[in-house]
Amino acid sequence: MTLDEILKASMQKGASDIHLKAGLTPVIRKDGLLRPLSSRIPPLTIEQMDYLAQTILDDQQKETLKNLKEVDAGYGVSGLGRFRVSLFYQRGTLRIVIRAIPHVVPTIESLNLPAVLNQIAQVERGLILVTGVTGSGKSSTLAAIVDDINKRTHKHILTLEDPIEYLIRDRKSLITQREVGSDTTSFAKALRAGLRQDPDVILVGEMRDRETVEIALMAAETGHLVLSTLHTMDATETVNRILSYFEGTQQRQIRIQLASVLQAIISQRLCVKADQSGMVPAVEILRSSPRVKGMIVNPEHTKDLIIAIEEGYTAWGMRSFDQSLMGLLERKSITLEEALRHASRAEDFRIKLDGIASMDGRAWSTEHHTSDSKKDWSQDDSADLEVMDPRNSESKSSGSGKKSKK
Repeated sequence: MTLDEILKASMQKGASDIHLKAGLTPVIRKDGLLRPLSSRIPPLTIEQMDYLAQTILDDQQKETLKNLKEVDAGYGVSGLGRFRVSLFYQRGTLRIVIRAIPHVVPTIESLNLPAVLNQIAQVERGLILVTGVTGSGKSSTLAAIVDDINKRTHKHILTLEDPIEYLIRDRKSLITQREVGSDTTSFAKALRAGLRQDPDVILVGEMRDRETVEIALMAAETGHLVLSTLHTMDATETVNRILSYFEGTQQRQIRIQLASVLQAIISQRLCVKADQSGMVPAVEILRSSPRVKGMIVNPEHTKDLIIAIEEGYTAWGMRSFDQSLMGLLERKSITLEEALRHASRAEDFRIKLDGIASMDGRAWSTEHHTSDSKKDWSQDDSADLEVMDPRNSESKSSGSGKKSKK
């Protein structure tokens, strides 16, 4: 089975991710759950894994994989879409994990994001950060914001990505997309050079190190709109992560600098819908306000950012994860169990749900919510993962014990 055939079958089943491993049939992630692609596909061999890697990588990426034992790449299939690919070694054998990138750039509305993001996308300068764990939809949110700017304004938008995910067409704006590895050697180098390329908007795929953070803050200070991501859970952790890149003697200045340029922190967690039909985002939003600026500058008050977020719901359109989850519950988009699983403070969330407390003048629903149990793998016709020793020619099904040839 070729890589393109695996990808096509995975997309037909609505997969968000595909896992390829010697000794296993391809495994997909759909609606947050892992399951086999098909029981009819035999387990992959070491030789097949090596061949798949050769299909994906160019010569430079092959050399990187050989030397560093891991590499990220982009891969596209005409008529199907683009994919973000991570290749790495585990226990001496190759593993490949593939993330599907939708063919069409999403909109803020299609991602079910709060309407206040339309306002955030209209800011002219400063720093906007999108945060969350891997797979929480950060890249899609950034792409939606960038394309919103692209459709409305005449600007030069420079994106620095590793790898390029969404291909964004020139509309009203001029789009320049650069990929780390093929177009530049690092985010920091590309960002520093980018300041001499007449950009209005700069998207940095990830702020991975101190140098990138420093240049991003400087770019935002000098009148550019800078968008980037961090692998942090919420706004407070995001501020602390940025500060952690700097020595203690520098943190006072960085706090002042960050408070002056920060426009918003958008943190995301994907929840399974109540009807199991897909995922819906719970979103925490912090926006720049005089109170927020003061809390960022004062280290004793930074921990209280969550209070400013919750109390700024009406005036600023801010919201905490718990407020976002409550809204999803009230609309019956998610179950109570799913809400509690993603709540920042599950006990507080239960109290608010029971009507003991209110937040920012909003009445919290006391409606009782129930949920159906999640679909088990055993209900799927391809539920058994077929496992084999990739160094032998025979394999065993974990469920039936039947042998099959390579």
